[in-house]
Amino acid sequence: MSVATATPRPPSAAALDELRALLGDRLSTAGAVREHHGKDESYHPVCPPDAVAFALSTEEVSAIVRICARHRVPVIPFGTGTSLEGGVAALQGGVSVDVSGMNAIVRVSPEDLDVTVQAGVTRKQLNEHLRDTGLFFPIDPGADASLGGMAATRASGTNAVRYGTMRENVLGLTVVLADGRVIRTGGRARKSAAGYDLTRLFVGSEGTLGIITEVTLRLYGIPEAVSAAVCPFRDIRGAVDTVIQTIQSGIPIARVEFLDEVQIDAINRYSRMSMAVAPTLFFEFHGTAAGVQEQAEMVGALARENGGMDFEWASRPEDRSRLWAARHDAYYAAIALRPGARGWPTDVCVPISRLADAILETKEDIAASSILTPIVGHVGDGNFHLLFIIDPDRPEEMEEARRLNDRLVERALRLGGTCTGEHGIGYGKMDFLEQEAGDAILTMAAIKRALDPDTILNPGKVIRV
Repeated sequence: MSVATATPRPPSAAALDELRALLGDRLSTAGAVREHHGKDESYHPVCPPDAVAFALSTEEVSAIVRICARHRVPVIPFGTGTSLEGGVAALQGGVSVDVSGMNAIVRVSPEDLDVTVQAGVTRKQLNEHLRDTGLFFPIDPGADASLGGMAATRASGTNAVRYGTMRENVLGLTVVLADGRVIRTGGRARKSAAGYDLTRLFVGSEGTLGIITEVTLRLYGIPEAVSAAVCPFRDIRGAVDTVIQTIQSGIPIARVEFLDEVQIDAINRYSRMSMAVAPTLFFEFHGTAAGVQEQAEMVGALARENGGMDFEWASRPEDRSRLWAARHDAYYAAIALRPGARGWPTDVCVPISRLADAILETKEDIAASSILTPIVGHVGDGNFHLLFIIDPDRPEEMEEARRLNDRLVERALRLGGTCTGEHGIGYGKMDFLEQEAGDAILTMAAIKRALDPDTILNPGKVIRV
């Protein structure tokens, strides 16, 4: 798998002088600040920018981009740095635009079930603000990511099986283009047939077509009743078949997560749980009290038919919180299995009918390998994740992880899937995108050239130009 490289384009003294005049001490060239903004949660090495600009408004982002455009300086958007494929790395130097200070909730419309926020608002901040309205925003990728970053990476998460991904839940955007112009896409209407769907163009573009500064999102009513359960299975196929049959039966389950026996063992150790060390499903049901009970009974029957063992219920809020906190800490739990190691996270997504084949073939690869690799997955939509636990200073481990990752993606594409369900492309999966998209990659490149002719927006990511 090759890595995008290019000649660095550091800011000129004139560009830095203009940025300092605009931002004052909110432009930083300190080494620690630059290093923090050149690294995400992935295994990719640090690629720090030459400077970090802390913006507080759309107007400031526009002004920053105008200055950088005049001097042809790369611009890399930065929210919270929780991406997983090197999306914030400054591969060609330049200026990182940190939007974390743009954290205002602009407008909440409970009657219309929508909200507009600045890009730096995080999902937890939004839900805390909404707590007394009876509404919530359901997209939950695990990390407390910024909503602008979640839109830019087309984030998903544990609730996607019921509520969809960011693609379905973003109604409109405010975006700063490569020349500094500001455009607004979409709107608050729930449907529109007016012109090109620019909102969907920017959702998932990973900062390569524009910098998202505001997001308008769908909201949902907090369900009357919520119940969660854990069910271990005798084998992986039984667990996955239960998921497939649940979806095919039209049961409106809110969350269903798969964890293999390696990940369960890690969670037991890290989160001090006592779950059976076996392939396991985490369920959550939303609805009325009667509806939740009916859903649970139907899923329980399917699970028993497929080798599921006893359900362990978590109906109290504190029990559910502990359960999902353990699931969200799966990454750290897995890393703790090998102190001093690093994690190389990756994901794919396949049609749900091919999910069991994809996971079982992947487990065969892992069993024949020396790399410790837990599996977790938002399996209700066919998406699952591997975490290669490696010593990055040992070339043979990096090469083996790369081989397993290549086989994982090739398998997903062969089964009609995609190279990434939610991590995005960044620069870690550019080769795979070319395999997956075929000639469509030329259309993507044409869009990139049209919107960013000088390739200053997050260069070296998603596609090669």
